[in-house]
Amino acid sequence: MSFSLCRYALPWSLVASLAAIALLSSPTSAQQSSPAHMRASVNAQATPITPRRGHTLAGASQGNVIQVALRQSQHDTAPVAPLRQPTLGAQLHSEIAFVQDLSSAAVLYDQNSDQARPIASISKLMMALVVAESGLPMDEMLSISDEDVDRMRHSRSRLAVGTKLSRASMLHLSLMSSENRAAHALGRHYPGGMPAFVRAMNDKARALGMRRTRFVEPTGLSEQNVSTPRDLVKLLRATTNEPLIQRYSTDESHEITVGKGRSLKYNNTNRLVRNSQWDIQLSKTGFINEAGHSLVMVARIGGRDLAIVLLNAAGSYSRIGDAVRLRKFVETETNLAML
Repeated sequence: MSFSLCRYALPWSLVASLAAIALLSSPTSAQQSSPAHMRASVNAQATPITPRRGHTLAGASQGNVIQVALRQSQHDTAPVAPLRQPTLGAQLHSEIAFVQDLSSAAVLYDQNSDQARPIASISKLMMALVVAESGLPMDEMLSISDEDVDRMRHSRSRLAVGTKLSRASMLHLSLMSSENRAAHALGRHYPGGMPAFVRAMNDKARALGMRRTRFVEPTGLSEQNVSTPRDLVKLLRATTNEPLIQRYSTDESHEITVGKGRSLKYNNTNRLVRNSQWDIQLSKTGFINEAGHSLVMVARIGGRDLAIVLLNAAGSYSRIGDAVRLRKFVETETNLAML
């Protein structure tokens, strides 16, 4: 009898031992018996969310202007390839470059946009705006006098002293070919003369909110005519509402008749207006040594009217090349943002 009980007692003891070992080795028991293990488990569940990525539509060196959020799952821990960073800034030959959508006011490219610089003949856009809003008769004949001759920089002109043209033709040549004598004559024939005209230019700048802009004469030959790209966008916005300024500034060429029936043909200083791939709504170029080569325009790109400002380029061809590069950049980055 005792032998029989002993024979059965051994297996039950073995079973009890195995059960105890299994209980001690279970995850629940391990976590309850070890506070360190419990803390590790809690921390593992609190994985931080990876910050969302943004694709820059402005030059990498200029900071983010527009971002398109690409959301990433909290549980997505796979490595993410970095987005391509634009390097357009290194490709531009203009010191200052700025692109803004006139409808949405979104800034698409920004390089040194807060700097006030001499703007040269871009000043003629404000001159044209004052003339267009003055209500003066556009068919009135004006004359070129000795006062209109540039003795500061000795810039050339094909309009001899004594030449008579209509106010419309003077404005046309000023905008399309940057004719300095014509621009000066327009200011001189303003009611109150040149002082009143320059005052009207500055008053209009203040009315448009161009707080860092100043004019001392209408041609842009003075380096004291200064503005910023953001101010110039406000001027571009205002001048696009004037059909006469739009047409005159974007005409490819214009022919006038001067003394003794002699004809003079003028061409636009912005050769992009002759390029069928561009839809330019308004344009103006400028150059003096202090300002470098400059170009401002409103171009329709991808169905949007974009204001483009380029200041202090290394040469007249450089500003054209920069405009082409900016257009490609905006088109490419906008397409990427829509993906």
